[in-house]
Parts: sequence; structure tokens; C-alpha cells
Amino acid sequence: MEQNFKNHGRYVKGYHFVLSFLIVAGTIGAIANFYHSLTNANHYNSALLLILFMIAIILFWYVRQFPLKAQDRAIFAQENLRYFTLSGKLLPQELRGSQIIALRFASDEELEGLVNKAVAEKLSAKDIKALIKNWRADRYRL
Repeated sequence: MEQNFKNHGRYVKGYHFVLSFLIVAGTIGAIANFYHSLTNANHYNSALLLILFMIAIILFWYVRQFPLKAQDRAIFAQENLRYFTLSGKLLPQELRGSQIIALRFASDEELEGLVNKAVAEKLSAKDIKALIKNWRADRYRL
């Protein structure tokens, strides 16, 4: 399938939908169980279960964030090298990380123009992606 502005987002069904649903449902159940256990003297197990689901929420978040940050750093270096190869200059310091990440989808022919436009007009990542005419697919993203 050809990648473009409308379909470039990536979701892993098992992670984004199934696991997130199970963690949310389990957390709600653990909260209800803990609440009901407050009426009796022994709520140790309920508290432990709630703590485990809080740990699961934190893990769910960071298991996704750590590789994304590493990928962003690789994209910054890759795009800086690509821009340098095409223009003989490093990417402007005014570009935000989200703009650089969006520019990775631009073809070599339109990269310089989009960089200049992004800096001059302070375009959002979504605006940059919408302006790309020749989409350069990123099939290695996380």
C-alpha cells in the first residue's frame, strides 16, 4: 500500500487497542475491588492488585515512549544529513522537532522549499505533511 498523508499513522492493534483496553478495564476493576474492600479489615490484596495495574499503566506509556524518543533522534540526524547533502547547510535551528519529523516524508525535490516555508510561516507538523506533493514513505517507523 502506498503511504500518504491520510494513511501514514501506524497503529499496532494488539498494543494500541487490545492491550490498552485490557489495562483500562483491569484498572477500573481493581479500583472497584479496592473500594469494596475498604469495608472489611483486609484490603491488602485489593491494594496490591491496584498497585500492579498502576505499574501496568506506567509500563504501557514508557514502553512506547522510549523507542519513539530514540527514533526521533535518529530522524533528526538522518534529516539533517539529507538536508546537508541537498543544500550544503544544516537544518535551521528554528525548526522544532515535530517539524523535522514531518519533513522526513517530503521528497528530496521539495525538502528545501518546505524547510524554508516551515521556518518562515512556523508551520505545524500537520500543515507540513499536508503540503507534501511527492510522499516519501517511512516504512521503518515504530
